Amino acid sequence: MPDTASRPGMLEQDAQRLRAIGDWTLPHYARLKVAVAQAHETDSVDLSLLGELDTSGASLLVDLLGPDAIQEISDWAPGLPPERQALLKAVAEATRDRPAPPPVPRANPLASLASLGLIVEQLARQQWQLLAFIGLTLGTLATTLFVPRRWRITPLVAHVQQTGLNSIPIVALLTFLVGAVVAFLGATVLRDFGATIYTVNLVAYAFLREFGVLLAAILLAGRTASAFTAQIGSMKANEELDALRAQGLDPIELLVLPRVLAMTISLPILTLIGMLCGMLGGAMVCVIALDISTAQFIAIVQRDIPLTHFLVGIGKAPLFAFVIAAIGCVEGFKAEASAQSVGEHTTSSVVQSIFMVILLDALAALFFMEMGW
Repeated sequence: MPDTASRPGMLEQDAQRLRAIGDWTLPHYARLKVAVAQAHETDSVDLSLLGELDTSGASLLVDLLGPDAIQEISDWAPGLPPERQALLKAVAEATRDRPAPPPVPRANPLASLASLGLIVEQLARQQWQLLAFIGLTLGTLATTLFVPRRWRITPLVAHVQQTGLNSIPIVALLTFLVGAVVAFLGATVLRDFGATIYTVNLVAYAFLREFGVLLAAILLAGRTASAFTAQIGSMKANEELDALRAQGLDPIELLVLPRVLAMTISLPILTLIGMLCGMLGGAMVCVIALDISTAQFIAIVQRDIPLTHFLVGIGKAPLFAFVIAAIGCVEGFKAEASAQSVGEHTTSSVVQSIFMVILLDALAALFFMEMGW
């Protein structure tokens, strides 16, 4: 046999058959793979000039000839050393048992539409779970409302302090600054029409109907809903909820109702504080920049602003509070026993709460506009 130990492996084709030449080893695998892919199908190859052979080269020969032809290699290539015949047969047997590669999926032009459908389905399932949890909470509230011994006064007061009293500084500061900004913007626009006096009406309308309750609700959604989710999610991760159920205690009655009632009490109070601080910020701008005295500001509010606007704003606060607290609690119950899951559901509770607050506020604005309130 000629010396082919130093020759790179290749696949040649003469007039009659294919011929494997040189070393069919791993260093030449890439080039040999291309040659095998371009070769026509055959059931035998001239292996008389074959040099070194390893499993990578043997797998290429099996791909070229097929496992059945390799099993009969002693008939059509009797001059091949027995150890190489054994190697080829072992590779062929392993290839025969190997499952066929899965088909490459085609690009689906409707894949984006299917993804959108999955997102919509997930959102619908999420809202359905929220509605079911709200129903469960209301049912538990109805069963405990007339049984004073089942009231949880201590946790209720603690959560009122956490959600309401501790939130007063940030709500007051934020609404004061937003009131000043609204007054500046209103004065800038109304000055061109010689109607800067109506800046008072703009600030009063904005904070009595919308900004007071909306800013307070968004702040509580980010501050308190996330705290509810993290607290209940951590309790679930530590199996404290299972311990409560094992003791015959209802987690809804013990954990959810105090939080929901505390939020329902706190948000109207914070809304009132936000209205007053927002109008105070607008009044400061009017006094400093527009030469409108405090007495004149108060007189215009008393004369031109009906009580209806205050009632519309304060009436939305309990609804927003209930929804925010329910979302924060249900996301906590949905968390799994891992820190990552608790973090994900905490983020989800904040996003859902803010979205639902803005959505309900928009629907309420349309309703009150149609009712003429």
